[in-house]
Amino acid sequence: MSLITSEIKFDVTLDENKVPESLKWTAKDGGIENQETKAIMLSVWDSKSKESLRIDLWTKDMPVDEMKIFFHQTLVAMADTFQRATTDDKMADTMRDFCEYFAEKLELKS
Repeated sequence: MSLITSEIKFDVTLDENKVPESLKWTAKDGGIENQETKAIMLSVWDSKSKESLRIDLWTKDMPVDEMKIFFHQTLVAMADTFQRATTDDKMADTMRDFCEYFAEKLELKS
């Protein structure tokens, strides 16, 4: 049996101060090729050291109001993923309560 691999690629264009000017990503298996984005949050788990390793990038023209929405949507997605990964419904609901509070304080919902 042969293993199947899939690649997700990020291209980052930096200015002279090494600040991201543009971000593009490709996930051919998902039908995405050189799609522009304004922000990336990537977490990976290092099982040897038992810690998360992260890459957080955003372009210098990422609007702050969009960054707030991005964070909110990411937090909601994390609650959903947490529930699927752990089946801990009570904690997932607690996380969602925080997401509602977060959105309310940032006036993201009308």
